[in-house]
Amino acid sequence: MDKMNESFIVQRALTKNESKGQSGDCSFSKYPVPGPLQQISTRVAFFIAGFGIAAWAPLIPYAKERLGIDEGVLGLLLLCLGAGSIITMPIAGALAARFGCRLMIGAATVLICASLPFLAIAASVPALVIVLLIFGAAIGAVDVVVNIQAVIVEKASGKAMMSGFHGLWSVGGFVGAGGVSGLLWMGVSPLVAVLCVIVVIVGLLLTFGRHLLPYGTEEKDGPLFVLPKGIVLFIGFLCFIVFLAEGSMLDWSAVFLTSLRGVDFSQAGLGYSLFSVTMMIGRLSGDRIVQKFGGKQILIFGGICAASGIAIAIFIPTWIASLIGFGLVGLGASNIVPVLYSVLGRQKVMPANLAVSAVTTLGYSGILVGPALIGAIAHITSLSFAFLIVAAMLLIVAASSRVVAKS
Repeated sequence: MDKMNESFIVQRALTKNESKGQSGDCSFSKYPVPGPLQQISTRVAFFIAGFGIAAWAPLIPYAKERLGIDEGVLGLLLLCLGAGSIITMPIAGALAARFGCRLMIGAATVLICASLPFLAIAASVPALVIVLLIFGAAIGAVDVVVNIQAVIVEKASGKAMMSGFHGLWSVGGFVGAGGVSGLLWMGVSPLVAVLCVIVVIVGLLLTFGRHLLPYGTEEKDGPLFVLPKGIVLFIGFLCFIVFLAEGSMLDWSAVFLTSLRGVDFSQAGLGYSLFSVTMMIGRLSGDRIVQKFGGKQILIFGGICAASGIAIAIFIPTWIASLIGFGLVGLGASNIVPVLYSVLGRQKVMPANLAVSAVTTLGYSGILVGPALIGAIAHITSLSFAFLIVAAMLLIVAASSRVVAKS
């Protein structure tokens, strides 16, 4: 046992009720209280999650060319990644309870590493479908379980840490996409590029993985999935809105800039790039801000800031204003989801591990369903009107701050 944690050893509860607490709020009394090493391992796990999925993004054009498929088929293929994630997300919390965060994160990370080379070399559509489903399932499991660990570690620390954890996911995404793109630009083959990614991931897992939590909850015999209810269901709805906004920036900001602001196709990615950078900056500085102002104020500011950013992009007809607006969306949205996940660690309606699984599934569905929904609305009306609907939904997040703060 780490000497750093020896002072945190707590005695096993004298009764079963004391051990489990109320409404599934576990004391984890037979384990050391998570300390600095567990906080570092949580940050590394978030980095691995963002790094792993971002490594796939630069490989997509190569897969399209290798398979000789058009955009329509490629779009259907990309849905396989999301489908794989949706399969594992609802049950990942229960699996973490039975096998522990350490084992689940380790196993899913190994599966990510095993999938990446096949993403770089798959030579047929059926083969890529299978690999994307497996890769998505592993990514979905990691996303849920790292948030379960984050909830436990933050609660034990007694201070705001969730924004910083999620910030490391953003850093991982930035480094993963940028690193693989750089290697490919230098002429390295896709397979060699992903092998470099695997070396980094395995090195981080071997170095820090032993400090991941060996538990996910004390309710090892609980159900695999419980339908969200009460405040958990409401938080899931709010996460759906925020993830929908993120998906809108990912899939539609470039279209908005090229079709409505006359930006050249070669510069169309600037909108999402600025969105990503401001989100990363917001999250990395978010813990101090949350500690100072509180989660309620973050929800109010975040929702209004993100909605205002969309309004600026729509109503000021210049590409510079649009870029500024997309940057404000990233800044506003950056700390909303971390604050909501912190609330999941405090609520008493559901066990935290099942609540995180349910909310992550609901939120992730916003990324999957949202962009298609926006496309349908834009087809019937206009892309600007579709973006306005997203802005209105973000104002709902701001207005919900009082309800969330009471939980």
